[in-house]
Amino acid sequence: MTKLRFLSRKDSENINAATLEVLEKTGVAVKNDTATQLLRENGCIVESGIAKIPPSLVEELVQRTPASFTLFSRDGMDEHEVGGNNVLFNPASSSIYFKDSESGDIRKATIDDLTRFVQLVDCMENVGAQSTAMVPSDVPVSISDLFRLYIILKESLKPIITGAFSKEGLLDMKRILEVVAGGEDELAKKPRAVFDCCPSSVLIWGDVSTQNLIDCATHGIPAAIIPAPIVGATSPVTLAGTLVQHNAEVLSGIVIAQLTKSGTPLVYGGATSILDQRHGTSSIGAPEAVITACASAEMGKFYGLPTHAYLGVSDSKAVDAQSGYESAMGLLPAALAGINIVSGPGMLLSINCQSLEKLVIDNEICGAALRIRQGINVDGLEETPELIRSAGPGGNYLKEKHTRQHLRSEHIFPSEVISRISLDSWVGNGSKQSKDIARDRVDYLLKTHQPDSLPEDERKRMNAIMHEVITKYGIDVRMFSLPA
Repeated sequence: MTKLRFLSRKDSENINAATLEVLEKTGVAVKNDTATQLLRENGCIVESGIAKIPPSLVEELVQRTPASFTLFSRDGMDEHEVGGNNVLFNPASSSIYFKDSESGDIRKATIDDLTRFVQLVDCMENVGAQSTAMVPSDVPVSISDLFRLYIILKESLKPIITGAFSKEGLLDMKRILEVVAGGEDELAKKPRAVFDCCPSSVLIWGDVSTQNLIDCATHGIPAAIIPAPIVGATSPVTLAGTLVQHNAEVLSGIVIAQLTKSGTPLVYGGATSILDQRHGTSSIGAPEAVITACASAEMGKFYGLPTHAYLGVSDSKAVDAQSGYESAMGLLPAALAGINIVSGPGMLLSINCQSLEKLVIDNEICGAALRIRQGINVDGLEETPELIRSAGPGGNYLKEKHTRQHLRSEHIFPSEVISRISLDSWVGNGSKQSKDIARDRVDYLLKTHQPDSLPEDERKRMNAIMHEVITKYGIDVRMFSLPA
């Protein structure tokens, strides 16, 4: 297996030492009363909302965090181990915009856009998990986190990377996950989703994110701790300095979660971007962002934790050469670094816009990245001299049994989105570019896709919960197609 590393063991030790100093002497702002009380009761100094955490406590609680956990499909039949060097690709979450396939315009996302996106992810063989990829503009904010999860559970069997927008939202989302899992205890045994919990840079744990983290820990739901520092703006301009701050934000979250419930499953995550000082914009497709994301995941592995990063995201506003190279520049290192959860396929505009066409192209990049990661298998090399003798000078291997035996294991075969046809065939087929072929493939897959429907009893119970929550917030349930 081919591996990529940016940090030596000594580098990681130095970053760890600097991080422990930051947590002990500078501390983190914690705006949640429950967390503040937990920290104070366990030896932290808490003054004016700033918690200073002793190194010994950090080291003890990091050790309590499991090295891996299993994430399950909706029906509980398929499983994916999150940990080690396993890689699970999923689209990034919470974009506001959608790249319209017909007009090419970037516009506010809708329920229909999200539904089609979820259906398409279900067809992507190299994108193994769903995400609550968009915030539909035609859903009231108070229920939008829940509604996104509801759409995924209706349309797909794949496990889910998600997140809540409020304290109540996470608990409501937990309820509909319990429907498909068979109850609260079963959901804890076989989690169907990972919830993102995001501190704010610089060194702030807000009330909602902290309560989401506490509630995940309380109920045995895996949580990914995802700082989103902007290098040069909300974190130091040096990549090493950003790694220290990022590490402090993750480790402080681990402390809060493990104090809530020892042994709770957590993911060491991140969504690093850089500030382009020329334009005043954040760039997540920049090479520096890729390096920092991979290196921060290395710090997660240094602690023996499951890891996550936003990679494969592009700053481009179109499905073009820039989106292709930025996505590949992120997805390949992610696979080589063995990052366990990689969020990004399908995303444009720096985590703000989803594209169906980019998703199908990124699916091919994910497949290629996984193949490159496999490297070269030298088993059976002793057979090669005889194989070459059999072909002989001027011969070929087309009819060799060896070729038939090893073709599928050695070579991957991308879809027609990756053009390998002859020039004459390409011209004869209309000289289509990648984005045009991708659009054709989107249309084909959405027309032919047959989702695995929810069992009738689960559908009714989920709809009953949706009716209850929508009514609770004073929203007219007739806005949505929710049969009883």
